[in-house]
Amino acid sequence: MKHEMLGGKIHAARVTQVNLDYEGSCAVDLDLLDAAGILPYERVHVYNVTTGARLDTYAIPARRGSGTIGLNGAAARLATKGDKVIIVSFVLADDDELASHRPVVVVVDDKNRVSKTQRHTLRRKS
Repeated sequence: MKHEMLGGKIHAARVTQVNLDYEGSCAVDLDLLDAAGILPYERVHVYNVTTGARLDTYAIPARRGSGTIGLNGAAARLATKGDKVIIVSFVLADDDELASHRPVVVVVDDKNRVSKTQRHTLRRKS
């Protein structure tokens, strides 16, 4: 059986730009993508902590070290500059992969720089 598990998470990032006149997607500083193990053009979910809005899109790489978190196209209607968001990716894991699966959570500071990285281990009831 396959399980859909958290792969990577960027927690408490601030939206730095919105651009309605762009074809779509979520621009993310390459340093943050790398830290969270999210690949450019990978499907991501964006949860707007400020408004409660949720959206499904894909990550596009923004300039490394820029701190950019940008929502583009239709997604730009679901956030404003300064909103706090969570960006997550999910992976599929077989039963035998669960014991070694370790999702990564990247917590960022007010400038969208990595302040803490945590790797989690699945703990199953005995």
